[in-house]
Formats: sequence, C-alpha cells, structure tokens
Amino acid sequence: MIEDDFYSTIKLKSGEEIFARVAASEEDNRTMLLVHSPITIGEIKGRKGTVGYKVEPWLKTTTDDMFIINMNDVLTLSESKDIDMILMYEDYVNQSHKDHTNRSKINRRMGYLGNVTDTKASLEKIFKSS
Repeated sequence: MIEDDFYSTIKLKSGEEIFARVAASEEDNRTMLLVHSPITIGEIKGRKGTVGYKVEPWLKTTTDDMFIINMNDVLTLSESKDIDMILMYEDYVNQSHKDHTNRSKINRRMGYLGNVTDTKASLEKIFKSS
C-alpha cells in the first residue's frame, strides 16, 4: 500500500542529504520510499555569509526521476512544509523537465561535422587519392 506523497528532507546513512517528493510503501514487511526527482541543495557563501543556494540532481548520470530507497538505508527523514523550499524544488523539477523536452538536434551550424566512422572514411579516401 502506498501512502500519500509529501515533501521531505532525507538523511541517508551514507551521509547524503536529499530533498524530494516522497511516498512510503509497505511491501513484504519492508518499508520502501518512492522518491521523485531527488535533489541536493548546497549553500553559496559570499563574504557576508550565505547569499544563495545551489540545486542539483541527487544522481547526475541518469535521466530517471523515480527512485526506491530502502528505509533501512535512511538515518532520518523530516516532512517539509517550508513553502520556499517546496517552490525551489518544484521550479527545479519543472525546469529540468523542460530542458529535456526542448533539446534540438545538432547540426553543422552548431559545429557538428559528422560521426567518427564517416569522418574516418572520408579522410582515408582523401589520403588514398593524394
């Protein structure tokens, strides 16, 4: 059974701290967290203290947006009602989805000249003809 979604800060036993929309699921006497678009947040410090925040995806090498975390790997979690944090998270999620859908095809005007195989064949042809 899956509980309703809520926003949460999760501290993992590994030391990582993530923020995400979370739903808990009970399966086979285990509690799992379904984590949607988890992010990490870092402070940007200036000479006068904290001046802003840097929002990054938790896992940078995947395009997946849903992850399952075993509750045994969680040190603690805290439901968040902080409107500023939730708005920052939602803005990031909306922007990242928009970035993935608005990607254009690369072309010669962007500097793309060809793939390695085609370019190699072309250079070999020029070499053999000279």
